[in-house]
Amino acid sequence: MIEFKVTGDYIPLIQLLKAAGLVQTGGEAQIVVTEGEVQYNGQVDYRKRLKVKPGDVIEFRNQKIMVI
Repeated sequence: MIEFKVTGDYIPLIQLLKAAGLVQTGGEAQIVVTEGEVQYNGQVDYRKRLKVKPGDVIEFRNQKIMVI
């Protein structure tokens, strides 16, 4: 599991995927989100601008990101 510390109140989902190194570009992040490859707190979520906050868990391609 990857632990990602947010500076501020939240981070947009696309930026989180890129910052965690799970995708190469923002465009790739948008594609995987719109295709339903990302889970937000255990549920598939299609919102590209989703505000991910501390305590949330993102799952993508067998990787989990715990936002702290």
